[in-house]
Amino acid sequence: MEYNVNDLEQFSLNIYDVKDQLKQHVYKRSAEALAAGDLARDAVQTQEELERRRLAAREAFLDGIGGLPEYGGPLNAAIAGELRIEGMRIEKVVYESRPGTHVTASMYIPDGLTEPSAAVLFVCGHFENGRLAPNYQAVCQTIAAAGLIVFAVDPVGQGERATYFDPAAGKMLVPRSTSDHEQVGAQCWPLGDGLARYFLHDVTRAVDYLNTRPEIDPRRIGITGNSGGGLQTTMAMLAEPRIAAAAPATFVMSRESYLYAGQAQDAEQIWPGMSAKGFDHEDLLMAMAPKPVLVLAAQYDFFPIEGTRRTVERTKRFWEMYGKPEQLVLFEDRCTHMYSNRMAGAAGAFFAEHLLGAENARLADAIRGGAESGLFSRLTTYFSLVVPLAESELACTSGGQVRGHYAGERGPCEENADRVRELERLRSEMSEEERKRRALEWLERTVLANRKPRELNPRHLPLGIVDGLTAESWLWWSQEGIFNHAFVFRDEKSADSKKPMVIAVWERGTRELASRMNWIKETVAAGKAVMVLDVSGEGVVTANAICPRGMYDRFGTLHKLATDLFFIGDSIAAIRTFDVLRAVDMAALPNHIAAETIEVYGEGKFNLYVRLAKALDRDRRVAAWSAGSGMQSVAEWYEDLYYSEIDVLGTVLPGMLRYFDLPELG
Repeated sequence: MEYNVNDLEQFSLNIYDVKDQLKQHVYKRSAEALAAGDLARDAVQTQEELERRRLAAREAFLDGIGGLPEYGGPLNAAIAGELRIEGMRIEKVVYESRPGTHVTASMYIPDGLTEPSAAVLFVCGHFENGRLAPNYQAVCQTIAAAGLIVFAVDPVGQGERATYFDPAAGKMLVPRSTSDHEQVGAQCWPLGDGLARYFLHDVTRAVDYLNTRPEIDPRRIGITGNSGGGLQTTMAMLAEPRIAAAAPATFVMSRESYLYAGQAQDAEQIWPGMSAKGFDHEDLLMAMAPKPVLVLAAQYDFFPIEGTRRTVERTKRFWEMYGKPEQLVLFEDRCTHMYSNRMAGAAGAFFAEHLLGAENARLADAIRGGAESGLFSRLTTYFSLVVPLAESELACTSGGQVRGHYAGERGPCEENADRVRELERLRSEMSEEERKRRALEWLERTVLANRKPRELNPRHLPLGIVDGLTAESWLWWSQEGIFNHAFVFRDEKSADSKKPMVIAVWERGTRELASRMNWIKETVAAGKAVMVLDVSGEGVVTANAICPRGMYDRFGTLHKLATDLFFIGDSIAAIRTFDVLRAVDMAALPNHIAAETIEVYGEGKFNLYVRLAKALDRDRRVAAWSAGSGMQSVAEWYEDLYYSEIDVLGTVLPGMLRYFDLPELG
């Protein structure tokens, strides 16, 4: 068959299915880690063992997100206004979670309170308008109608707290909610942080604020929220011991069930290393035993209901250890992903029962008996009658955003920049020898420790003459379950002789040949062979699509696989750096196609892999490493708040800046 360059860019293998290998590799390793976690939880048989388990889970979680910000100073809380509706008043509250970081909130206070009462912290899911969303207003009013104070707070990047609102332009430069979270959250990873640290710190500071209010009994504080609010609820269950009761909605499931659902998640939902350490959603529930927990679930959710049921069923025994099996309840509604009217009614009855001692709110008995409590029924009806207030009425700021309302407003972007400078300072205080030793030890662990090498077992397929050059397709094992691929170009007249070989590493690999052909020809004319490398998930070994989004788009296939790898303590960047090292092994094979000297050239984003691989080439097998255009340091990324979202996570190594930045590798 005759090939031209365009043909090569569409080339596919017919000797091995390489399109599903990256997904299968990630899923297999994830399933193994999660199965080990099941065994570890199964071994917990006593209250003492349970306590050790939840302490370990808490420590692993906090370590994975970079710990919590070390600030517990003045809240500088203020009430920006008050509204009255039937049966309650609504205060517009602002507090400072950290200096310059203002959290906007609404406090729903039922009429008739005469002594300190119970409160429920309401944390928001991913509605762009946060606590101002009509659905969330209805939930908050419904729970307040059960007699509970409700404190609803805007999370990072939602409601009045948009990270990328430009006051001068009067618009969002990055949309609120998941896009906002991912834009700033991706820049948390190289710092060894997770965006979740800021979400959770805001929650703990909300509890601090509730403790200052004379209307509230600090021993009776609950928490609820759905979707991203369910996430925040479970984080509080794990790491905020002052929570007395919790009702996570439309979030609790299992990592394995969600792994196969084909969905990506945004940054605050990704907890590096947690699966590798054997932790799962069961641990989030176990952390609360024997306190009251109501798991609210939607049967038609994209969070698989099967995972929810399994997790609740497997954790029941931890409440039984304390003789309180009735304090873990699963409530299902026949609905899609939402905080439904029945969920709101169930939550109101649940908190009334456990925080107010209401006799008519025995939700657990009602569910088990197939009947609905009187309070549950009334609250469900109440929800349907709520008329939401206009956003402008509930807003705490004059312009609807804290940025522009408060001078010097800070958020995770500013915190990330501070963290970059602090890590640079800490590294600079070390001797060069110590800094390099730590960097190489960490890099070796990160790139090499998770691999299961195997023989290269190369496959060579001659492709004939392409644009005046002899071309071959090479295929070899990079590690167990992962093939890499390359096209090798040589001079037609001396194709059988040994020549220096240049391994070329760039985005899209062999799918990007036409625009690189002049460089390839020039390099071959200089007496060298060129190996255009397809690292994992690129070129001929591009993964099959898992979801409808574009392969390289935010929340697309590679984004999902990258974050799945984060959970098991790995990354696409680490895998691809290993791929470069294995390409060197391939080029160095002692046979008729071996290179007499090896060079490696990287360009664009992928020059990162080349620079990392160079640091790991301790035997100096490569005669020359060179990096063309592309990232010169990771720190420079933080100067670009509005960077392109395309294929970002493929070049992220979580925790890297705690050990080095690229210029420090030499």
